[in-house]
Amino acid sequence: MTRSKKTEATAPVVFEPEFVAALADIFEQRIVFNQVLGLKVVNVRPEQVVGRITMRPDLVGHYAYNRIHGGVISASLDAMGGLAVMAAIGARHMDESVEHRLHRFAKLGTIDLRIDYLRPGIGEVFELRAEVMRLGSRVASTRMEFLGADGKLLSCGSGAYIVS
Repeated sequence: MTRSKKTEATAPVVFEPEFVAALADIFEQRIVFNQVLGLKVVNVRPEQVVGRITMRPDLVGHYAYNRIHGGVISASLDAMGGLAVMAAIGARHMDESVEHRLHRFAKLGTIDLRIDYLRPGIGEVFELRAEVMRLGSRVASTRMEFLGADGKLLSCGSGAYIVS
């Protein structure tokens, strides 16, 4: 007689408030370029991170239309992809202390980035989302979205990040 394997449902990973606060601090304060972009962390979950940018005059790429600069979109999606990788790495190592998990990000860097500009970035507030498609031992692959306040997809991207 063969015994069937019982599949156990794994509980979803929930980050400690200290971990989320530390990631937000790194992302919003310590990475100074993110301050220039005005990137803010809205939500950090192992499966998806969400951020936002409020439009300012110094982010304008086309003065006649008050359209956000394509470089702002690209750089912010790259940053969000990195944040998604940080969250995925943090979730993979929940057995470690918050401090030890945060030290794992020292070698994180962008290898490849592709951005598709689908619609003009016109608006007052933009939402950014990113998720990790695959987290390997050396490289992580991500997918990112840049949305208008109405939820329309304005730009999307994919990135590869070195994690070790």
